[in-house]
Amino acid sequence: MFVNYFTSVPTTVFLGALMPLLRILLSAVVKEVREAERAFSAPENFLEEYDFIVVGSGAGGGVVASRLAEVPSWNVLLVEAGPVPPQDSYIPGLYAFGYMRGNKNWDYATEPQDSCLKSFVGQRATIPHGKVLGGSTITNGMLYARGNSKDFEHWASLGNTGWDYENCLHYFRKSENYRGSKLGETELYHGRGGPMSVSGSHPGDLSVAFLAAGVENGFDIIDPSGPVHTGFSTPYFNVGDGIRSSVAYSFIRPAAAWPNLHVLHSATVQKIILDGDKGAKGVIFKHDDELYKAMASKEVIISAGALGSPKLLMLSGIGPEEHLQEHGIEPIVNVPGVGQNLQDHMSVYGLVWTINKGSSSSMRQFIAPGAIERYVLEREGPYAAPIGDIANAWIGVNGEIDNDYPDVQISLSPAPFHLDRGLFVPYIFGLEKELYMRHYSPLFGEDGFTLLINLLRPKSVGSVTLRSSNPDDLPVIDPQYLSNDDDIYTLLKGVKAAVILGNSTAFRQNFDAKLYDNPVPGCEGETFASDRYWVCYIRHMATSFWHPAGTCKMGPSDDPFAVVDPRLRVHGVKGLRVIDASIMPVIVSANPMAASIMIGEKGADLIKQDWGLNVGY
Repeated sequence: MFVNYFTSVPTTVFLGALMPLLRILLSAVVKEVREAERAFSAPENFLEEYDFIVVGSGAGGGVVASRLAEVPSWNVLLVEAGPVPPQDSYIPGLYAFGYMRGNKNWDYATEPQDSCLKSFVGQRATIPHGKVLGGSTITNGMLYARGNSKDFEHWASLGNTGWDYENCLHYFRKSENYRGSKLGETELYHGRGGPMSVSGSHPGDLSVAFLAAGVENGFDIIDPSGPVHTGFSTPYFNVGDGIRSSVAYSFIRPAAAWPNLHVLHSATVQKIILDGDKGAKGVIFKHDDELYKAMASKEVIISAGALGSPKLLMLSGIGPEEHLQEHGIEPIVNVPGVGQNLQDHMSVYGLVWTINKGSSSSMRQFIAPGAIERYVLEREGPYAAPIGDIANAWIGVNGEIDNDYPDVQISLSPAPFHLDRGLFVPYIFGLEKELYMRHYSPLFGEDGFTLLINLLRPKSVGSVTLRSSNPDDLPVIDPQYLSNDDDIYTLLKGVKAAVILGNSTAFRQNFDAKLYDNPVPGCEGETFASDRYWVCYIRHMATSFWHPAGTCKMGPSDDPFAVVDPRLRVHGVKGLRVIDASIMPVIVSANPMAASIMIGEKGADLIKQDWGLNVGY
């Protein structure tokens, strides 16, 4: 029932109604799509044995495979469960299609959460991770944010030598091709000439007001990739020349032209092949409903993401011994930390401010005359970037402003929660449709904006475990959201900070902005805007921000829950590494895409070093 509910929206009907628009837009990227699809096609003849096999083509694996293939004498196989990227994914303005369940998506969902998600079906959170070549870099909102320097210093302090900020900064810069003008004092923090294009954005009416609200409250305007992380910013996106600069497009596509990188999509790895000496020798995968083996002479690299990587390790007999035995899997290497340490950013959704009709033009630009023509002819305009007037604030709400370590991100969205009148929002996020309609229908037709409150450094920790020994079954995802009360209090302070921003002079004077004050169903008994009301609101309306991490924790051998060492080698297994967001010992305090790409860059260099190559750093 749960899965059927979320796939019940007739996506095909929606797409059919928009096909004339889509055909025109998609025709603008036909050249890029055809070139990429040729590069992504499977080789005519696979090898009996590869030097390296990389499982998963997202922000970690796609980078690793392309960098390993830089060594001409190494043969690399990249295996991806999903298909090639769809045409619409190349157009930044159509990014919302990537959030649709069933559309190049794993359709992950959490277990019911006891103390939160009370407005969501079954008290479960949806986590729409990309099942497609390029992973979630194909389906996400393209926000480029690295995290705080203290995130990486913290990793190093836990015994992870070489993961301090200075080392990580080198790899952030290596991957980036910043496309904007010189940035002054933060220029040295950016890279130019790397594979992935990164572009700045142009503030619109709402984001100008948002930035003014930050200045009004004593904050600076910052470059979030620079040395200072506290402040307000218009976003940076991984976009170049009007095209989404996904890992598939920027890393895999050019490398796939080389004869030593073979890309196999639509193939699901089901097990790692281990020999009697606890060494990884290859993988078993399913392709076109047939099972095949692929062997590796040097290493197998698992990059299936924070939800997929621990699952594959456990299916292969690597994980908590008792849990594996419960599912009839022979434990080969007892690694208790596999699947533990799950961390995820939570976000409080649905806070809406109404504004004067027509006072903001950012969403109307999407359907404005000439917008499509401008994209088709010039690769510019609203379709050349994620739609809408977006901005972010990075603030410390727990008295930590002076140490520049924000714990809350407040994001401005020009698309208020009521914008689509319930056509897609309830299904994407898993909200109870009846509750959504009851709460938001009075706003239908009103202009407005939303402020999202994102918890950057959660203290609540959960797990990913096996549902069964069947590789086709999705894992059991139990993030234990808000199980640590500190997370509730941080979000409470974040909500109150967002209300101050939304009620600031710039929003009130320029837009006559007013916070929607109808109580959310279930919280009617509390005084609106009191602390008790906001805590109730958080327990009803906070859910996943879709950033799981940490389930194959990096740490030294004396850490009982470490899964990989600082060189990303799985403890107790030879020739096996994990390289993706799952290795984060603590989740970064930003959207994790850029950090996952950095992990892929550094992981590839670690492999090269361990096989005797000089990487020049």
